[in-house]
Parts: sequence; C-alpha cells; structure tokens
Amino acid sequence: QVQLVESGGGLVQAGGSLRLSCAASGSILSLYTMAWFRQVPGKQSELVAGITSGGSTNYADSVKGRFTISIDNGKNTADLQMNSLRPEDTAVYYCNADITIRPGPQAHRIFWGQGTQVTVSS
Repeated sequence: QVQLVESGGGLVQAGGSLRLSCAASGSILSLYTMAWFRQVPGKQSELVAGITSGGSTNYADSVKGRFTISIDNGKNTADLQMNSLRPEDTAVYYCNADITIRPGPQAHRIFWGQGTQVTVSS
C-alpha cells in the first residue's frame, strides 16, 4: 500500500556531511510521524531521529547537535541532515513512517524503507 524509498547514503570522510531523504508514496491519507533508524551488523537497531507531522523532534543523544530531521507533509518526505559525521555513525539507515492510510479507526500503519548505507571513513 505504501512505499518508503531512502536516498542520499554513501561514503564520506569523518567530519563531513550527508543528507538522507525518505520519500513516501502510495495510499497515504496523512503522515503521523516519520523517523530514521540505523543498524550495524551484530547490534540492535536504534532510533536516530524522529519527527511528528507537527514538527516535534527527538534525537539519540549521540547525534544531538549534529543531525537534523525535517518533514514536508505536502511532499510526504523526511530528510536527515547529518553533519560532523564520525566513523561510529557508519550503519544502514532506515526510514520509518507511521501513516494514516484511510479514514476511521485503526487507520494508522507502520512502514519501513529498504535502507541506505552510510559509511564514514577515518
């Protein structure tokens, strides 16, 4: 019903920047929240940043002051601006969205993107 597609990942030197973008398409009535998670092999997935449709945000302590999440409700997109990147930021980054897909009760659904690799070299 809904697809989330991430883009913008790649290889960057420590101290550099990347901007990730997540585009949602399909049967979307409205966005409730969007978020970015990341995962490395052998470790649990962790929330990096989240944002509500109203613009409220929260960040992992490790990225506060360096990453910024934004949402465009009209375009159904969420971006993650990543500055001052560190090698420990290396991970696959996944877009997550809580989306209202139809009117009425039980209308919210969670969707995930396919992931985009971010590699920070030292």
